[in-house]
Amino acid sequence: MPPLTSRSFKGTEMYAVTGATGQVGSAVVKRLLARGERVRIVARDEGRAADWVARGCELALADITDVKALAAAFAGCTGVFVLIPPLFDPEPGFPEVRAIAVALVEAIGKARPGRVVMLSTIGAQASEPNLLTQLGIVEATLAPLPIPVAFLRAAWFMENAAADVVSARETGVIASYLQPLDKPVPMVATADVGRLGADLLRETWTGTRIVELEGPERIAPIALAAAFSAQLERPVRAEAVERSAWETSFEAAGARNPGPRARMVDGFNEGWIEFEAGEAGSLKGMTKLPEVVARLVVRR
Repeated sequence: MPPLTSRSFKGTEMYAVTGATGQVGSAVVKRLLARGERVRIVARDEGRAADWVARGCELALADITDVKALAAAFAGCTGVFVLIPPLFDPEPGFPEVRAIAVALVEAIGKARPGRVVMLSTIGAQASEPNLLTQLGIVEATLAPLPIPVAFLRAAWFMENAAADVVSARETGVIASYLQPLDKPVPMVATADVGRLGADLLRETWTGTRIVELEGPERIAPIALAAAFSAQLERPVRAEAVERSAWETSFEAAGARNPGPRARMVDGFNEGWIEFEAGEAGSLKGMTKLPEVVARLVVRR
């Protein structure tokens, strides 16, 4: 695709996007550019954002906890897309995300953009502490802001299956923490999350919104194995990992505090991690699992 120039932009409004070098953030930027909107990439690394700059985006360098740099990045923007860097092994009590939330509130308060869309998660409202509690903390911190704020609560990403590609290809087995193996789980493609995030940035509303998104159908681990089998043209089966082995497995992978992650998976398996409005109340994306698995297999 040829680089975009300033003449390509139809609007005078500016949209700032954090996390633009990741899967969801990049999908947000692509959608905005396709709509002819002006985009400011907020990134820590100039090199990783170079492709977006070549396509006509502005660049603002800022760490997610740097209030002064964030405020400058958000200043003059009609909308800001906020994506918290993933923290899979947080310290007890989640001090890291609490610091991020405080910095974001201060920066947004100084910049006063027209609206904010924050990528949150299914189960952010769950009362049981788990890994997703981090996004609930950020929601609660941002909710009182005196500007329109939307929390985009997305389901389990289909792209998490990237971790299963090698095993599926080499052994014909994917290890599943999600269980029972025939229990459908709310999942969504990151492309659908990004598209909705960009569309929300261009909408107007007052107060605080909660928007919940999953894919066109819920997906059981056995269905994920079947998708790999079809794409790899070999038998692939899902195999449940015993609950007693989870935390040891996470520790072997480098986790120092594996409890929140294990409780998150418990929440999906036991059903207490669910959309606040339930399956009937969630928006549905368009991308189906076989399309995502096909991309993952080619990539790996």
